[in-house]
Amino acid sequence: MLRYLREYELADMRQVIRNGKLPPESTEARLDGRLCVITGATSGVGLAAARRLHAYGADLLLLNRDPDKSRQLVEELVESGGGAVDFLRVDFSDLSQTAAVARELVGLDRPVDVLINNAGVHMTTRQLTVDGFETVFAVNHLSPFLLTRAVLPAMIERGVGRVIQVSSQGHRFGGLNLSDLDWARRPYLGLRAYGAAKTAQLLCTWEFADQLTGTGVTIVAMHPGAVKSNVGNNNGPLYRWFKRTFVAPTLDEVEISGIALHTLAAAAEVHHGRYHNLTRLEKPAPHALDREVGREVWELSQALAERFGTT
Repeated sequence: MLRYLREYELADMRQVIRNGKLPPESTEARLDGRLCVITGATSGVGLAAARRLHAYGADLLLLNRDPDKSRQLVEELVESGGGAVDFLRVDFSDLSQTAAVARELVGLDRPVDVLINNAGVHMTTRQLTVDGFETVFAVNHLSPFLLTRAVLPAMIERGVGRVIQVSSQGHRFGGLNLSDLDWARRPYLGLRAYGAAKTAQLLCTWEFADQLTGTGVTIVAMHPGAVKSNVGNNNGPLYRWFKRTFVAPTLDEVEISGIALHTLAAAAEVHHGRYHNLTRLEKPAPHALDREVGREVWELSQALAERFGTT
């Protein structure tokens, strides 16, 4: 992190503060007939996005871990009228499950028009997945990488499609240590691990963007705002008490995230390969713009995707 200090500029920090006070831009553009895939849609940002996009005509395929909550949400949305809604069960901490769902997306009888990679997790203690990866890195970066990699060929063939990476200002908490991605040789710090995973996601977004230039397919990253969500509620009672008592009262309602995601999904033009605070353009932290590190993360992520058999 220290080697990036010279790259920070006061104007960038002012931009972050200014954007944080602004509401998202909105649109009345509809999504009728378009299939939107949303991960982690049973609560928080994903739920707000599902309700907003469906209200504007989108057909939804929701990728969630909890089947009971998914069924309830499908029933709610279907009863409200509008587009078709369905879900697939997947635990994004299990890359074999993610890869299987990625193959299902490829095999659908209709193309994916919009992919919103929203599912995420924040841990206060180090935990490993069934595959041996640090959980936050697997859920926040590796799984959305697998999904994005799977849907892009069909989008490119059609010359249309949009991928939205739900990132976070949390990427500013820390950069990547490529020699210790699973935190085996360092004290585990939840905010830094979260920042590292979101940094990896951003770095690979720029790589995807380069490859998509001129194809008609767009990819963007966005911070969903400082909103009331369930991220982190998997942690212990002390963490949940602190969040409920001191953090939650300062947060905005999650509906602003749904407005922003609808705008980024439905607007005729978006800023391809750029990072947004809700819908406002913003410069990420310098370590999230290090393309040399990004290429290393890309190659590592590609190797893992091939290991799990995605296309």
